[in-house]
Amino acid sequence: MAKLRELTQKTVRTLREDGFQKVGEKAKIYLKRIREEKVGQEYTDRCFREVLFINGCDEHLPHPGRYRVTHQREQLESLGITTGEVYYRYLKLDTVRCYRTFVFFRCPYTPVIGDFVEQAHKLNKKVFYDVDDLVIDTAYTDMIAYLDTLSDQERQEYDQGVREMGRLLRLCDGAITTTGCLAHELEQYVPRVLVNRNVASEEMVKLSLEAENRAKKKEKEEGAVSLGYFSGSITHDEDFQMILPVLRRLMEEYPGLQLHLAGELHLPPELEDLRERILVHPFVGWRELPAMIAEVDINLAPLTTTTFNRAKSENKWVEAALVKVPTVASDIGAFHEMVENGKTGILCQNLEQWEEALRALIQQPDYRALIGEAAREYCLDHCVTANTGQELGRFLTEQEPKSVAFLLPAFQISGGVMVALQHCRILQEAGWDVLLYSIEERGREYWYEFGGCRFPVLNGNDAAIYGKFDWAVATMWSTVDWLEAFPRVKHRGYLVQNYEPGFYAFGDPLRMRARKTYGCREDLQYLTISQWCQRWLKEQYGHEARYAPNGIDPEKFLPAPRNLEETSGEKIRILIEGDSAAPHKNVDESFRIVEKLDPERFEVWYMAYSGEPKDWYRVDRFLPKVPYDQIQEVYQDCDILLKSSLMESFSYPPLEMMAAGGFVVAVLNGGNQEYLEDGGNCLCYQPGDIDQAVQAILHICGDRELQDKFYQNGHKTVMERDWKQIRESILNLYQ
Repeated sequence: MAKLRELTQKTVRTLREDGFQKVGEKAKIYLKRIREEKVGQEYTDRCFREVLFINGCDEHLPHPGRYRVTHQREQLESLGITTGEVYYRYLKLDTVRCYRTFVFFRCPYTPVIGDFVEQAHKLNKKVFYDVDDLVIDTAYTDMIAYLDTLSDQERQEYDQGVREMGRLLRLCDGAITTTGCLAHELEQYVPRVLVNRNVASEEMVKLSLEAENRAKKKEKEEGAVSLGYFSGSITHDEDFQMILPVLRRLMEEYPGLQLHLAGELHLPPELEDLRERILVHPFVGWRELPAMIAEVDINLAPLTTTTFNRAKSENKWVEAALVKVPTVASDIGAFHEMVENGKTGILCQNLEQWEEALRALIQQPDYRALIGEAAREYCLDHCVTANTGQELGRFLTEQEPKSVAFLLPAFQISGGVMVALQHCRILQEAGWDVLLYSIEERGREYWYEFGGCRFPVLNGNDAAIYGKFDWAVATMWSTVDWLEAFPRVKHRGYLVQNYEPGFYAFGDPLRMRARKTYGCREDLQYLTISQWCQRWLKEQYGHEARYAPNGIDPEKFLPAPRNLEETSGEKIRILIEGDSAAPHKNVDESFRIVEKLDPERFEVWYMAYSGEPKDWYRVDRFLPKVPYDQIQEVYQDCDILLKSSLMESFSYPPLEMMAAGGFVVAVLNGGNQEYLEDGGNCLCYQPGDIDQAVQAILHICGDRELQDKFYQNGHKTVMERDWKQIRESILNLYQ
């Protein structure tokens, strides 16, 4: 309904301004845009590219959008920088996931855009404003004489639009514009400004060369010379009025002189009596414009001297140069910056110079050809997209944040996924652009929140990666092959957190597939959070893995001393954790141990993300799939963690139990020996020695001094593993 209302409003406005002739044509254009934007939006939400242009100009003002969006996209694409485009009214907040840099062209501030920019900055992405006129402050637009002809309501609407553009500009990290004068003014609003001049597209050049060749073959009457003024908008009436006296004198003096007026320009009454030699053309599409310009001999580009006009670009000169038509222009702004006077065009500072320049060109066909040829040669070298995008590319990429994509097998929280998400949090807080890339077939997550951070998500089953990344990091063996989905990445990493072949029984094909990810990938930088993993990666496979220790968030746990004396009157609560179906977790042994404990004195809780209690397990309370943000409550409610795992890359439960103030009885393995100290902060037992484990539990329960020692030393161990303390080690992994 909103689009239907907008179409109706546009139709009424077109009827009022242009009559019935253009209603059908513009309606078709608008409906086509709706279809294209719908398809384009779906496309942008399913892919990752580097730069998104948000176009603020609709079909009523197509030329600026073509130069500042289509052509700049062509510049970047020619450098291998991938881009997308969307009309600003169709911008969705979720699209911020799919690009790293955003360029708003002539867009007004809206609540949706404001939220979009805020979210982009939270994700460390960059936002720029592109503008090709001083339509960002009414102090500039008040200089446009045409605006004084608007009704009060129309003027208020126009001025409000200008103010909203300025509001959005101020929220951006920098600006891109067309001229030095514009850049000077924009520097008052944003910290960095790039001048990226309007240039012609490859198709413009092609059409211009074809138009020039056709025009060259046409015969002209002897003495016939034509001047052309191609107005971009109705606001140029005042500029054309400036040279009217000169044009009238010349048309009276040269009977063969014709004047072509094209675009939204009113025929001045001063020329009414010369109408038979004045050809008035309607506003035409850009593909038809080269042929129209090629029909004239001299191109006119007058501008009155105002700050607003000094900021205008040299489009008229470039468009004429491409069809070898010489331009006479006012000597201000971009024309002064770009045109070499007397060689690639003629610049005029007053009416006398205008008359002198036009008279010379009218009288000397060879002079016209010389300037037209030089102008085209210059523009083909310096004013075409394929030759001119380097500065724009540098400006955008130099300010890009470092970027990383973590490839996750799923979003079900496990120790390995949690560690990867902690790395994501640390990197995002350090200014990185972080993307989560899920290979899970079920579900389509757009966002994932963890540790106070919000991460964009793309799903590998329906998303394509066309943008570049500094790092793409696999986090489990099943994600390694998916690294190939990132064709433009500087570093491919593999965050090894366990000996994953050990998850599978001998003879299981998955065991061999997991092993291959360590043995046959010379293109990977191996990263790990375990010294044990670092050793076997070196000894078995020859990889020099980078290492950073695992950490914990102590503030998420509320440590409290336990009173395990029998006189307390409460049962001592034993916590067993692990997947009962995984042999390396050795959960069965833990339950054989608690079988020997007095059920009148000891209560048993069992927590598992996977697996179920077996029939013979003695379980007083089963806790399946406890959300990570609630896990600290489990540790706080229990007294002793019994952990019998034979293999872990890094074992979190003992550290988490110490963080909650509880005690640990465990088997030493590669994943806990970095921080467990038998007799110092825990008691350890030999795997298979049930009686030793039982005695360890009873020893802790009966020795208050040992409890105090473990409580103090456990707290010290936890604080040494605070993520804040090891933050730099994590960041160094990705240097």
